[in-house]
Amino acid sequence: MPCLPHHPRSCLLLILIAALLGPAFAADTVAPVTPADSALAERIDALIGQPRFARASWGIAVVSLDSGRTRYAHRADRLAQPASIAKLFTAAVSLATLGPDYRFSTRLLSRGAVHHGRLDGHLILQGSGDPTLGTEGSTDWAQQLAAQLSVHGIREVEGDLIADDSRFTGPSFGTGWEAGDLQSWFAVPSSALSVDENVVRVTVTPGASPGRPARIGLAPAGGIAAIVGKIATAPAASTSDINLYRAPGSSTLQVFGSIPAQASPAPFRLAMDDPPRQAARQLRTALAARGIRVQGDIRVRHWPAHDDALLAHARVLGELRSPPLMDVLRRGLKRSQNLYLQNLLLAVGVREQALAETPPATFRDSEAWGIHALDELLERIGIEPGASQLVEGTGLSRRNLVTPRAMVRLLVYMAVQPHAAEWRAALPLAGVDGSLAWRMRGTVAASNLQAKTGSMSGVHSLAGYVTTAGGDQLAFAIMLDNYEPLAGAPSANHDVDAVALLLASDRGGG
Repeated sequence: MPCLPHHPRSCLLLILIAALLGPAFAADTVAPVTPADSALAERIDALIGQPRFARASWGIAVVSLDSGRTRYAHRADRLAQPASIAKLFTAAVSLATLGPDYRFSTRLLSRGAVHHGRLDGHLILQGSGDPTLGTEGSTDWAQQLAAQLSVHGIREVEGDLIADDSRFTGPSFGTGWEAGDLQSWFAVPSSALSVDENVVRVTVTPGASPGRPARIGLAPAGGIAAIVGKIATAPAASTSDINLYRAPGSSTLQVFGSIPAQASPAPFRLAMDDPPRQAARQLRTALAARGIRVQGDIRVRHWPAHDDALLAHARVLGELRSPPLMDVLRRGLKRSQNLYLQNLLLAVGVREQALAETPPATFRDSEAWGIHALDELLERIGIEPGASQLVEGTGLSRRNLVTPRAMVRLLVYMAVQPHAAEWRAALPLAGVDGSLAWRMRGTVAASNLQAKTGSMSGVHSLAGYVTTAGGDQLAFAIMLDNYEPLAGAPSANHDVDAVALLLASDRGGG
């Protein structure tokens, strides 16, 4: 961003970056404390100093984007678990490495020749990581590819339909993800060939009368390979006791328990066991509807399988492109969608590996390459080594650690990038949308505060931007670790929001 005479704000922000992103980043120790700063500090200290937080750990950093002053800091240099505000780091490195206009592609490939409507060879469905396939705007993705294939005059595929998700190397789960989460909708497998956000919806509907088995529906059909066991229909006055379990690495869902007669269908969301295979099933159905018959079987090509000969000299018979990366980020950040951000980190890793001049001495998977790119970005920003220790792209891992000050450094840096407006618009808006839609409604923060939320057991965080009642634009990070409220106490999110509201209502200047 050039510093132009007609744009004094851009000049001020560039000066701010130079001041804040230097090695010391010590504005809170060098700049004089104003009465406004003291008043704000007293209010925040009184809130977080309540006895119920005695065993918890608060970490807070607040910086004025207008003056560069650190308006408030509390244990700002202590590492804490960030939960999903870690997604901001993934979003930043995705923009820096891939660019806001980057698009994923999903392609149909084959080496086979076409003779009289017959493809003499395998048909390959190859993914590059698009997490939006099958969602709004691309629910007809399979039909689109089938239509493109029919343009080539193909009416029969002599070989197999191969689903190829080998572009990403490494396991389908992030470093440090807990085994108990892996069947859940929020910890779906990351895959270069994802579909329907890799989620299967399970619906349990009671039978016609007590004693009859309940019906179990899957959407999409086949999203889980096998179901074993049964759920009984219990008397209408009984308590529901539905149990669903799929062991890590298994494709079989174990079901047991009961559901009361006449109860409403009970919905659940679980992780698909094999997203590429499900994508291939959907494509095969779409091909059949177009009158294109696949003679062979569905096969899946997962990492670490390698068959370079399969792709050598293959030509493209169909291709779909995702929305631009900035739109993908908006979808992922608004809803705190783990699949989107983990796939983006892996895509960054693929790009970083391709650009590497010297290969590492030992194997490095796509996730590790992505973290390598992130570390390089943070070094350029001026975040000290050790102040950000991230191992995956979502914040789901408890091995992730970051300081509030490092989080604010990132926010300040992103506030002066060419895509700063789109970056901020991608964050949830308090009281309006995303994970903040129902938080801080009817307050001074509503339609004002733009921030990423983070929450898991014992961890509660919020990081983003807010304009104070006094007109000061702030970047902030609020992190509350090792805390779960006792009965009768406000929720942890309420407490985090209370700090944010003190910032929004502050009438002091920067």
